[in-house]
Amino acid sequence: MPDPRDARPAHPGSEARQPLLVHCRPGFESDCAAELGARATAAGSAGFARAVPDAAWLSFEADAGFAPGWLELCFARELWPVHAVLDGLPERDRVGAIIEALPDGCAALGGVRLEHPDTNAGKELSAFCRKFLAPLERALKARRIALDAPGAPRLHLFFTDSRHARLGLADAARSAPWPMGIPRLRFPRGAPSRSTLKLEEAFLTLLDEPERAAWLAPGGSAVDLGAAPGGWTWQLVQRGLRVAAIDNAALDPSLLESGLVQHLREDGFRYRPRAPVDWLVCDMVEQPQRIAALVSEWLARGDARRALFNLKLPMKQRWRALDGCLATLRARLPGATLRAKHLYHDREEVTVFAAP
Repeated sequence: MPDPRDARPAHPGSEARQPLLVHCRPGFESDCAAELGARATAAGSAGFARAVPDAAWLSFEADAGFAPGWLELCFARELWPVHAVLDGLPERDRVGAIIEALPDGCAALGGVRLEHPDTNAGKELSAFCRKFLAPLERALKARRIALDAPGAPRLHLFFTDSRHARLGLADAARSAPWPMGIPRLRFPRGAPSRSTLKLEEAFLTLLDEPERAAWLAPGGSAVDLGAAPGGWTWQLVQRGLRVAAIDNAALDPSLLESGLVQHLREDGFRYRPRAPVDWLVCDMVEQPQRIAALVSEWLARGDARRALFNLKLPMKQRWRALDGCLATLRARLPGATLRAKHLYHDREEVTVFAAP
């Protein structure tokens, strides 16, 4: 059955557009579409989305030249240009049909990724994808198509079922480092809460390797606002940072045994450090604009050199709320570096990195 996201609009120029396949969290399709539309407009491009609620993916088309990377967008976990829509793949020769759909002259690939929607129904395809990968790679090698070639585009195949797929070639440097944009992190033994995974993912996603090495080195200092029970403080302590954990609630006792944590039962909105710290982190449950204003004040005053924090978004018009918060930060911190991402381990919040 044809998918409505494959329909083409009847207006001039549409034939020159190449759709983007965009992964997102189920239920955030409209927010992802709104962000893509705003980004396209800001880039001087006309664009539109085709999305189905709770599908965990959407199709977006824009004028030629609009090609954002995955890290430039907040709500997109992963995205890549669709080269071909493969409907009705023959059960006995799916591999052959896929290879025939590759662009002419394709002689090298930077890897192969098989994907599916991140929904309960979509996850049933994970076993199919794992089983299908080996014969596909063997067939590609038999056609003398090199795999894992440095600098070559990566092949993506997105299955909505075993006979329907979208094929794309993506620049690995501009797409997610993890399949479907989902880092597979294990809950660490000894961490006080699962929120620790949010900060771990944020460090992996919003900082590059040189930044992590320079800014998360042992001996650094941090303030954790709304720290209890200590999931974010735990991540900082594991990296050897000294932490002032600010919360009126109890902190996990093991954190205090590290010798790196000072627990202060104070109001997170009123506390200020006596001397500047390397990091401000914050996961307080509060209106997002209030958090954006608080963080911008810390950074503008020089109380912290950089910040990583969560914005708890409303149930509706999340992109509008986020865009307003980012506008507040830009206005109060001209020229600041801002990176925002709806992480896999986030729920209704978005994680933001900010540095003047």
